[in-house]
Amino acid sequence: MQRRHFLAAVSAAPLAAATRTRTGAVKVGFIGASHSHASEKISQVLASPDYELAAMWEDDPELQAKYRGKGVKLTSVQSILDDASIEAVFVETAVRDHARLGLRVVQADKHLHLEKTPATDVESFRAIQDVAAKKGLVVQIGYMWRHHPGFLRIFEAVQSGWLGQVYMVRAEMNKTLAVDRRPEWGEFRGGHMFELGPHVIDPMVRLLGRPERVTPYLKKFGQYDDNFADTTVAVFEFPDAVGVVVGTSIQPNSARYREFVVYGTEGTMTLSSIDSPTLEVDLAGASGPYPKGPHRVDLPKYERYVDDLAEFVSAVGGERPLGVTQREDLIVQEAVIAASGM
Repeated sequence: MQRRHFLAAVSAAPLAAATRTRTGAVKVGFIGASHSHASEKISQVLASPDYELAAMWEDDPELQAKYRGKGVKLTSVQSILDDASIEAVFVETAVRDHARLGLRVVQADKHLHLEKTPATDVESFRAIQDVAAKKGLVVQIGYMWRHHPGFLRIFEAVQSGWLGQVYMVRAEMNKTLAVDRRPEWGEFRGGHMFELGPHVIDPMVRLLGRPERVTPYLKKFGQYDDNFADTTVAVFEFPDAVGVVVGTSIQPNSARYREFVVYGTEGTMTLSSIDSPTLEVDLAGASGPYPKGPHRVDLPKYERYVDDLAEFVSAVGGERPLGVTQREDLIVQEAVIAASGM
């Protein structure tokens, strides 16, 4: 099997607490609830018999009131870290604080779900991984499409060789961003690429391996008085393939233009409108479960975070390791930072 066909096949063992068998709900804390992914994750944790939300820290008064009204205990970050009964912590703050708080969590001997993007550089993320590895702790990164049925079909096809030699991956990840959110997204030099690009850089790199070179193009075309790079492209050069990620924050009706396309010598797979997905397979000849020629694949309904939370609780309980390894997570982070010019 070639390295780019499935990086997981040659990666180091993932972080996992492999000795404990879960017998009840995992008691967790949330540090932050302000990230755009936080609300739905908290709702799912509150509804799940596999989790007990023991405490939360959040400094926004409106969010404090919201979760206090749901019966969530509000406390300090240190109280969460000092509570020996809390096994795992979700970090769902502003991105600038992810690495700093994530490191405190693993230093406190707790498993970690760290929202994307996990750090604004590589070394801060590596420090989290090093501490977690020494302590045998689970670190799951909050990339929301790692269990997406369309991406799983693509990984299966590439791993099985049904597309032949994969020589290019092209991804488009756009957003119609509200004007009042431009300062938030413009905090980092990578702009749109750093905020949304990681969602598609993640599967690209896990398919193709570590890129030899990444060239970012970070531009601003929105007519606003700011420095937010709202229109971005990154070109990834791999040993025997090329990847291109395109993303803009100023496209109307942007959700319908999100797509992930894998090109191989024996066919192409196109995942479109990723949150309400369609998957098109076009093969030179019948291969695996797919016929020759263009074919639309029916995908099951996909709900964000459900499978991620199930995977996390199983890994914390020592029942199965995470599907993405520590090494893969690090290579993804390297690629994200390079694509963001940071």
